[in-house]
Amino acid sequence: METAKKKSALISKFFGDRNFYKMVLAVAVPIMVQNGITNFVSLLDNIMIGRIGTEQMSGAAIVNQLLFVYNLCIFGGVSGAGIFTAQYFGQKDHEGIRQTFRYKLWMAVILTAVTIMLFLGGGEALIGMYLRGEGTSQELAATLMYGNQYLLIMLLGLPAFMMVQVYASTLRECGETVLPMKAGVAAVLINLLFNYILIYGKFGFPVLGVKGAAIATVLSRYVEAAIVITWTHRHTEKNPFAEGLYHTMKVPLNLTKKILIKGTPLLLNETMWAAAIAMLAQCYSVRGINVVAGMNISNTIGNLFNIVFIALGDSVAIVVGQLLGAGEMKKARDTDNKMIMFSVLCCIGVAAVMLIMAPFFPMFYNTNEQARELAKYFIMVTALAMPQNAFLHATYFTLRSGGCTIVTFLFDSVFIWCVSVPIAFVLSRFTGLPVVAIYIFVQMADLIKCIIGFILVKKGVWLQNIVSS
Repeated sequence: METAKKKSALISKFFGDRNFYKMVLAVAVPIMVQNGITNFVSLLDNIMIGRIGTEQMSGAAIVNQLLFVYNLCIFGGVSGAGIFTAQYFGQKDHEGIRQTFRYKLWMAVILTAVTIMLFLGGGEALIGMYLRGEGTSQELAATLMYGNQYLLIMLLGLPAFMMVQVYASTLRECGETVLPMKAGVAAVLINLLFNYILIYGKFGFPVLGVKGAAIATVLSRYVEAAIVITWTHRHTEKNPFAEGLYHTMKVPLNLTKKILIKGTPLLLNETMWAAAIAMLAQCYSVRGINVVAGMNISNTIGNLFNIVFIALGDSVAIVVGQLLGAGEMKKARDTDNKMIMFSVLCCIGVAAVMLIMAPFFPMFYNTNEQARELAKYFIMVTALAMPQNAFLHATYFTLRSGGCTIVTFLFDSVFIWCVSVPIAFVLSRFTGLPVVAIYIFVQMADLIKCIIGFILVKKGVWLQNIVSS
């Protein structure tokens, strides 16, 4: 009898009822659909470029790795204010939401301006960092040329990307996840259509290769921005914060200080984490251009499958953040336990599908057999690490929802720079280990983070209402 009670208590702690999962999926599915379609089109985009040749694919992949740092800078910049937005929404404080929106916009403009200047001045040198491994001088020169062409066009799309992140993040934090999804769907369809037309020169257009892929991406970003901005301001009954949004661009000093205290570690975290990911890719790239190609193929399919734990992690930040803002601490803890378990179990299933696809997916690319073989093993390792990454992602957003941004900074970016990057750097340069083995060791290091994350969530250090004062 006692055993049955314990079993029942354990089930009720980690598993919800039907209404609970309906609530979670109502938040998560639109994010999954938007990210899924975006990443699916990126996958098709990648395959289209990959069918032209290894150099064009590798050039675009290197640039996308560098732009990933910018993307996460923006994400970190708006997320600091987003913690406050979710809790203000829980309190139905529309003026508070307006103020956090203005803060996000200022932050995004500054980050975008700095990024454009950085890439215009040193983009070629940054791409060259990834071209120091094995490969002929002709292959490396071609990869550098294609990467530079791709980068210069992609910079034109950064202002639109910035605006989408500011608006869409605010809408999601206020419970509106469907519209950003619809805008994302429209954007990726535009991207897919113009990829086909411009990369291969269909319907009388010239064959533009990687330049065509970049142009298509830029067009799609402006379409997405137009949809999100227009809808937000035309539906002020659903988005009360949009009324009078631009009457002033001032942000109260007191709120700015609070966001900076909570948000700066988050911005630094996302920036340093993205830079560490770029550094890890550079460490692997010293083993040759085939490694760059294989890693690109693996990352492309990995990004598509990762949408499940990313969307569920985002849902933790939104749902738990709103409960914390409403002062429902007990419910926040209970909801968080169930959401973390749900994320991990979902990703066990997703990982199984990814493992099955690992031998077949690289065949879509017009590259050499060595690059395909490396891609297969990278995909398999990524799949096996997915449940672990799901737990880490949900844990990270749990801590962040309560404003524990210093803790998440140490937990995330400090760890990757102090543990993961040194492992990759030393093993890639000073040992003869195969690159796949190095990749496995880097993934295994995250088991330490799982233990730390479990302890921090269990202690409840994140159970805080940060907008009450």
